[in-house]
Amino acid sequence: MTAVPHHPGGPAHPPPGPAHPPAGPTRPALRHRLAERGVDRTLALLVPGAVFLALLFCYPFLYGLQLSFQPQQGGGPLANYRHFFADPYLRETVGITLGLAVPVALVNCLAAVPVAFRTRGVFRGRRLVTTLLVMPITLGTVLTAQGLLGYLGPGGWLNKALLGIGIIDDPLVLVHNYWGVFASLVITGFPFSYLLTLSYLTGIDPTLEQAAATLGADRWRRFRHVTLPLLAPGLAITFCLSFVLAFAVFPSAQLVGDPRGETHVISIEAYQAAFQKFDYSLGSAIAMVMAAVMAAVVVLVMTWRSLLYRGSTGGKG
Repeated sequence: MTAVPHHPGGPAHPPPGPAHPPAGPTRPALRHRLAERGVDRTLALLVPGAVFLALLFCYPFLYGLQLSFQPQQGGGPLANYRHFFADPYLRETVGITLGLAVPVALVNCLAAVPVAFRTRGVFRGRRLVTTLLVMPITLGTVLTAQGLLGYLGPGGWLNKALLGIGIIDDPLVLVHNYWGVFASLVITGFPFSYLLTLSYLTGIDPTLEQAAATLGADRWRRFRHVTLPLLAPGLAITFCLSFVLAFAVFPSAQLVGDPRGETHVISIEAYQAAFQKFDYSLGSAIAMVMAAVMAAVVVLVMTWRSLLYRGSTGGKG
């Protein structure tokens, strides 16, 4: 047996062994790689919303789309669409509905800006004012229409007051026409436009306006060159949502409008085709035309938004 030599005064060296290669870089775990791409456990919170969207929107839409290409009377897959655009009475419903929805959306957006601008700050009674402005949401379309009939009808309070003080000789026709539906849509749609505009305004950094004021900009210039460009993307979203709500008008057109004349909107024809004539295929085709028109308007507005302002919104827009 051979003894290992020992060198006094120095450290003992172990016998030489096999060499170990240097460890290379380890690959991150799959969980970390997914997290770098934004895929983590919190993404599971989107599952209920995705399922809800698929069941209540995607499936009905796709089912109605394929049903619109199965006309009951035959004539090919596009027979329902040819019938709609070939009939002047049906075709004009698109223009009538656009003539209601676009002005209503514009009025709601334009009216919401000064009101939201005035109520965005803290003042006494702010909560009461905000509650009064959004209260029409709780009324509903039917109750709003009944109120308009009682207030603006031929025997309503407004006509009685105007007749009593001698301003008019005959009652004004303010319901069962275009203006009755217009008033109803403005009343029910303004609270949504106001709340959206208020949220965008409160998301804009107030120091930007203060900086403009220190540079000598008056109130109008601060609004025109600072607030409005930052608010424009939010206004585009607000207009789109207000337009979609107004374009789908149905109860107001029946209750305070003229459903066979001035307010012969496209939703009425879709309802009558499906639930009075029991032609679900034609009703689905009319609904698809509605969706296409709404999508076209939304795309145009969003394109205008991207051309108008490309910078950061500075807030929630």
